[in-house]
Amino acid sequence: MWKWLEKVVGTYEKPLVLTKEVKRARTKRGRYKGDDKSTKDVNEAWVGGKAPKKRRVYKIKGKRYTLKKRIKTSK
Repeated sequence: MWKWLEKVVGTYEKPLVLTKEVKRARTKRGRYKGDDKSTKDVNEAWVGGKAPKKRRVYKIKGKRYTLKKRIKTSK
């Protein structure tokens, strides 16, 4: 059938899309939400309930750098 007819009839199913992008949770006013320390298994400050992994910060001559991709070294 046609896609528009499937949408009207109700047989149209959207595919599940997973996003890797991690966002901070916001309140109704648009401010950042804080984490509730009483719930150990869920982090309310992040959308999806999990905080991203922390990246290692390198300082070179007073400037701060983070690696976006891990560099493989061959021995």
